[in-house]
Amino acid sequence: MNILILGSGGREHAFAYQIVQSSKCSKLYVAPGNAGTAEIAENLSLNPIDFAAVANTALDKEIEMIVVGPEDPLVKGIVDYFANDERLKNIQIIGPSSRGALLEGSKERAKEFMAMHGIPTAAYESFSFESLDAGKNFLETLKPPYVLKADGLAAGKGVLIIEDLKEAKKELENMLSGKFGAASKKVVIEEFLDGIELSVFVLTDGKNYKILPTAKDYKRIGEADTGLNTGGMGAVSPVPFADETLMSKIEERIVKPTVNGLMREEIDYKGFVFIGLIMVNKEPYVIEYNVRMGDPETEVVLPRIKSDLVELLEKTWNVTLDKAQLEIDPRSATTVMMVSGGYPESYEKGKVISGIKEIEDSIVFHAGTKQEGNDIVTSGGRVIALTSFGEDYKMALKKSYQSAEKLQFDKMYFRKDIGFDLS
Repeated sequence: MNILILGSGGREHAFAYQIVQSSKCSKLYVAPGNAGTAEIAENLSLNPIDFAAVANTALDKEIEMIVVGPEDPLVKGIVDYFANDERLKNIQIIGPSSRGALLEGSKERAKEFMAMHGIPTAAYESFSFESLDAGKNFLETLKPPYVLKADGLAAGKGVLIIEDLKEAKKELENMLSGKFGAASKKVVIEEFLDGIELSVFVLTDGKNYKILPTAKDYKRIGEADTGLNTGGMGAVSPVPFADETLMSKIEERIVKPTVNGLMREEIDYKGFVFIGLIMVNKEPYVIEYNVRMGDPETEVVLPRIKSDLVELLEKTWNVTLDKAQLEIDPRSATTVMMVSGGYPESYEKGKVISGIKEIEDSIVFHAGTKQEGNDIVTSGGRVIALTSFGEDYKMALKKSYQSAEKLQFDKMYFRKDIGFDLS
């Protein structure tokens, strides 16, 4: 079948890498893609949130399946757009409806969903500018640090964790006054949970589900998780502390109630649920839902799936996921992200990347790259993810770091301590 992947990052390159290996894929397109996807698929100059253009291209190229990488098109309703058009409704589009996508599109909605279906999460309240004083009063009832979350999508920057009460009150006012634009018209304030984080990924057809490999990513720019938040500096899969006992708790208390909740609320959901978790005294709590795969976690989760990914996605669309076999590579996979100097703040683009062809022991996933003449150059903050396999995460990381030494571009930076908190 002809398949279209929407998106341009390392996540989408990882999807492309898996999908082209499927006997069911005859032609693969990525829109808009990057220099890496261009090597294994045909890039299309399309904006994923221009639904009319995506639809016309899907018809023109006889696309039978669309895999939606980023959250924005899902929250804006691409699945509904296709479902409501006679010409498009039989195209297998992998992702939730806009109602389902609200689990990521609104922090308040996600919290309400968790409360309604008995899913463990931090205590919270949400506030608008009209209830600013009530928000400040609520902060006084909490112990520091204080967690403030913009309700809407804020490109991964809408969460603040603040130690000082006075500063937290000021930031609440700033957020409700438009610090993150429309995303922080409402702010969710929640209690701080102290523990270690991991991510669980679920593929669901809205009724059945498969739990994919676990992963742990590293968001901060600096070693030992210091400095500014980024889109992600590296990831490890599986998570060593996610043993059978913990996974059983996660499935019973979180995964099953989530899928059952979607069914009970009659939400059309055929796609991925990314569950951000924190372990507090060995008990799992949900920090957040995302309605797509994470980045860079996808770069370690998908390569460990030995089953035919297109077959899994077909069964997701047909609501027969219970008939699918999910085979997982028992080895560990790690990825280390090469980023532009200055990221996540201002950085320069157009730096020539060398050494890619010398890398043999890692999979090179392009994130922010483009082809310029004979050169591959940087075009984003996160540039390349180097994914490696090993008998354990330490052996896998050793390979990723050896590969990193072969790669070069001006002001290249990467964290040298991915997995530091796992040993």
